[in-house]
Amino acid sequence: MTEALIGVLAAFILIFARVPLTVALGLVGFVGFGLLISWKPAFAMVALTAKSSLLNYYLSVIPLFVLMGNFLTRAGISRELYAAAYAVMGHLRGGISLATVVACGGFSAVCGSSLATAATMAKVAMPSMREFGYDDRLATGSIAAGGTLGILIPPSVILILYGVITETNIGMLFAAGMIPGLIGLIGYMFAVRYVTWRNPDMGPAGPKMSWSERISALRGVWAVLALFVIVIGGIYGGFFTPTEAAGVGAGISFVFALLRRSMNFRAFVEVLVDSARTSGIMFGVLIGATIFSEFINYTGMHTSFLEWVTGQEVKPWMVIAAIVGIYLVLGCVLESLSMILLTVPIFFPIIVELGFDPVWFGIVVVVSVEIGLLTPPIGINVFVLRSVLPDVATTTIFRGVAPFWIADILRIALIASIPAISLFLPRLLL
Repeated sequence: MTEALIGVLAAFILIFARVPLTVALGLVGFVGFGLLISWKPAFAMVALTAKSSLLNYYLSVIPLFVLMGNFLTRAGISRELYAAAYAVMGHLRGGISLATVVACGGFSAVCGSSLATAATMAKVAMPSMREFGYDDRLATGSIAAGGTLGILIPPSVILILYGVITETNIGMLFAAGMIPGLIGLIGYMFAVRYVTWRNPDMGPAGPKMSWSERISALRGVWAVLALFVIVIGGIYGGFFTPTEAAGVGAGISFVFALLRRSMNFRAFVEVLVDSARTSGIMFGVLIGATIFSEFINYTGMHTSFLEWVTGQEVKPWMVIAAIVGIYLVLGCVLESLSMILLTVPIFFPIIVELGFDPVWFGIVVVVSVEIGLLTPPIGINVFVLRSVLPDVATTTIFRGVAPFWIADILRIALIASIPAISLFLPRLLL
């Protein structure tokens, strides 16, 4: 176990020294494996890991979902989602923030990145909120918090990576993420209503649209809703595997972008290059994380930790609480992908040995990662938003995020204590 702890410490030092995550994890795993066994098996392990990862059929779902998200982003779906949500809720007190949260949830589910959602929706929603006199705290808080929803609401690239790493059914993970995702969305909406109840001036109501205007705005998102139903419904209806569903979704989103006249040859090439770059980064990090995982597993860290827990008579729920606390701390300095790939290989064997459900644990992990992205003093989503809105102070954004952070703490406590919330839909659909 000592070797594993040294390896984890070395990985963190390299990461904080701004060494790329792929290199940090892969190098520590390779050197640790070589020192423990010998260098020839270490080289063989690296080669085998890279080959098996690149030839893994189930990993092809990652570039396909990335491609789908990029096609829809190119089609300007962020503005369409925001316009539709605003048409329905903009006339309520705090309604524009409510619309922002809903639009963030929809867009982040499509693009799969909380950071990209925060940056994009800041440009889309912030001008409207300022136009109607919204306080910067409520405006920025709703954008930063809403952006975290996409790594849970399917199709989620983070859930896919968790499923690949732990060999957990991706369809079950998607189903398990739906109810917690909706709880998060509702919790954020309650946070907005609470803030505007205490101080109505922070989120004044916007003008009320006619029913014809609302219907016209909702027509703009019918294709995205249809795409979601086809992709997710196809998986649970038994028509597609998750990989096939990703291919279907990418094809339909391409046609959608063509029909919206937002796709020419130059844009098509840019989407392909960006998707290939993003997928390459993910595959590289995944290979590095797998090498690191091989080293950790060889040290027997999870077995030693389990023996320690048993000897100390530590309650299993205390282990879960400690893991959630670790994610809250890591969220201050690491992005969601980094947190998942660095920690899951360490925690997952322990969780399985303690008898917890892998699907439920996946949702607990992802929700914890979401909260970590908002946790002071260095919540990553907050600083992304700060870079897009340089005229807003960091302290203002953190104060705005506080009500949403509290809603998330209540949500993780609910999900962790009642596994049936996450497991109801997987057991019903699959």
